[in-house]
Amino acid sequence: MTPSSAVAPSALLAEIAAGLATGSDLRVLLEQFLAPIVRLAAARGGVVLVLSDAGDQFERVAAVGAVGEPCTPGSTVDRHCGHCGLAVSDSRIVWADDLRHCTRDTGTRHLLVLPLQHRGRTLGVCQLFMGEAAEPSGDVRALLQTVGELLGLALNNARLEQQTLHNRLLQERQAMAAEVHDSLAQSLAVAKMRMPLLHDAIRAHDDERAEAYHDDVRRALSQAHASLRSIITHFRVPLDPRGLVVALGTCADDFRRSSGAELDFVNEWTVLHLPQEQESQVFHIVQEALANIARHARAQHARLVLARSDGNMMQVLVEDDGGGLPEQPDSGSHHGLQIMQERARRLGGSLSVGLRPGGGTQVRLAFPAPAMALQAS
Repeated sequence: MTPSSAVAPSALLAEIAAGLATGSDLRVLLEQFLAPIVRLAAARGGVVLVLSDAGDQFERVAAVGAVGEPCTPGSTVDRHCGHCGLAVSDSRIVWADDLRHCTRDTGTRHLLVLPLQHRGRTLGVCQLFMGEAAEPSGDVRALLQTVGELLGLALNNARLEQQTLHNRLLQERQAMAAEVHDSLAQSLAVAKMRMPLLHDAIRAHDDERAEAYHDDVRRALSQAHASLRSIITHFRVPLDPRGLVVALGTCADDFRRSSGAELDFVNEWTVLHLPQEQESQVFHIVQEALANIARHARAQHARLVLARSDGNMMQVLVEDDGGGLPEQPDSGSHHGLQIMQERARRLGGSLSVGLRPGGGTQVRLAFPAPAMALQAS
């Protein structure tokens, strides 16, 4: 077998390499170069089969010329099937003259199976169906081996791109869930907690309490509506434009009003300069910690402390004198804790949740301060 004069081997390799650099769609790339590879090998037709992520199935993704119809495009076959399975298992080019399990009678007499590899890992195979031809020479095998490595690189890049896209979508979904949980869901939770109290006040004809609970529900629903509009528009709820400390002060006021518990807000951060993204993470961690106290702790007193840095570390402490951690937290609390942990990781810090000395719960956030973030008084 000799290369067809219609295709220059060096030009084909250059074209495949250029195709990889453009980031073309994998199927388009395979279809684009399968035909010249078939001509280069003087074959009657060719098929590209790609291994599944699990490595147990072949999927036919491209075909040209006389290849028969045992495997229709998009169909799958077992990874150990016939000559293709042998090429994958032995990581070598396979030359075969028994095609009973590979194709119907299309005038082909021999089959060359080229493994498509990247860094020693086989990601698929290219079947080249031959007529009356001799087994390829060493030079042709070496050329086809290079082609197989280039197409293997294409398959590897496609999988990496797919995984990157999957990870990006997952991160966006997690970020959206966190925004909804930390804003919309918390406002609705306040309204839900006030509704039975409002009902009891109405039945008791206690107009003063009923008016207070009604105002709480109206305020929570207004905040939920504003949060939803902000999430839809900006994919995140903006902080107070005056900064993190002011936003936390407002959050503390909301906690006092909604929970009925006392809250000491101690700020030892005299001058604070955090990036907006870090301010958002800290605010939502504190907001969730205070919301958990309001929902579950039955506390009389709570503290929010922005502590001085220990070295280059910044500390946030939220604690209460309530009933401590529930033995079996509900799904909402468990989800909220996961989001808090993830926010702490985004800050490059750590979050601990445990029992407070003397009773109650303590949430401690520690994260490294950016350069010039905190100045001592």
